[in-house]
Amino acid sequence: MSLSDRPSVRLRPEIVALPAYKQGKPADASAYKLSSNENPFDPLPGVIAAVTAETAYNRYPDSSALVLREHLAAKYSIGVDQVHIGSGSVALLAQLILAAAGPDDEVLYSWRSFEAYPSLVTVAGAVSVRVPNRPDHAHDLPEMAAAISDNTRVVIVCSPNNPTGTIVTKDEFEAFMAVVPTDLLVILDEAYIEFVTQADAVNGPPLLARYPNLVVLRTFSKAYGLAGLRVGYALGPVDILNAARSTAIPLSVTAQAAAAAIASLLAEKELLDRVRVIAARRDATWQALIDQGWNIPVPQGNFLWLPTGAETTSITEALSEAGLVVRPFALEGIRISIGEEQAVATLLVMSADLVDALPVGHPARKIG
Repeated sequence: MSLSDRPSVRLRPEIVALPAYKQGKPADASAYKLSSNENPFDPLPGVIAAVTAETAYNRYPDSSALVLREHLAAKYSIGVDQVHIGSGSVALLAQLILAAAGPDDEVLYSWRSFEAYPSLVTVAGAVSVRVPNRPDHAHDLPEMAAAISDNTRVVIVCSPNNPTGTIVTKDEFEAFMAVVPTDLLVILDEAYIEFVTQADAVNGPPLLARYPNLVVLRTFSKAYGLAGLRVGYALGPVDILNAARSTAIPLSVTAQAAAAAIASLLAEKELLDRVRVIAARRDATWQALIDQGWNIPVPQGNFLWLPTGAETTSITEALSEAGLVVRPFALEGIRISIGEEQAVATLLVMSADLVDALPVGHPARKIG
């Protein structure tokens, strides 16, 4: 660290060393942005109208987003206080970690998974415990259960997993919960749940009545197309959510975000029709890649995972030159959001040559 990089006051060294979260790379007008798992459809007119109607910018929003919580409580047949609203599900995750884990406590999760997990744990002063994904890029729940110690305070399960797209099955999750200590907070991160078509995938809300240590996270950013407004929600026991509320930055969910979320719930059928289009496009793209010779996991989010390893940078650059901005994870792989039809068509033209150029025996290339 040079003298100019050194902080002028005493700061926590682990925070100074922590890289800031980097969102997906933007794309210029001539390229397709496939780096942030955004919904490619424009907002519905009714959603835009609901946001436009919220013009009292001089007034604070309802800090608890009560009307939105009432809609969600009715949707899931739970009490209003069992719903907590935040500025995206990642904000709620940060609140829950702060509520449960402090210095020297452990937060356990699968890896690779959502890149914000390590940072959130560090900010809380806690310690990350990462359990490697299985060879098929899915969570290894038995190994995660075995890694729980007396210092573990939180376990995060991400299904579908970002960025690999794999799911945890209902049977796998219930077997995991059967051996997890009942006083250990388990967070089921379901940010991409609406895109899931695999029948045996875990579905969090129906399990809340069985597990008093479970909190389910969901968001309006992905399937509902409200990424720019930042609104997500947590479902779970009142005592746990109250603790999360105590750690929240007050008034962080705007009235415009809450209004858009309510309008989206009222237009849910039309929005989920769009989700089915994206899921079908995802499945067709995956099958085309498999037919080309790629060896990639079955995707259940609105994105694909290419385990490109050492070739990650070169393939990312090749896709960028073709007008596809994707999300690379150095020396690991590339996450590609399912976007516009033309973006998929461009990807499939490029991917045929890219897989043929991979070394024989490469994990992203099928054998034979």
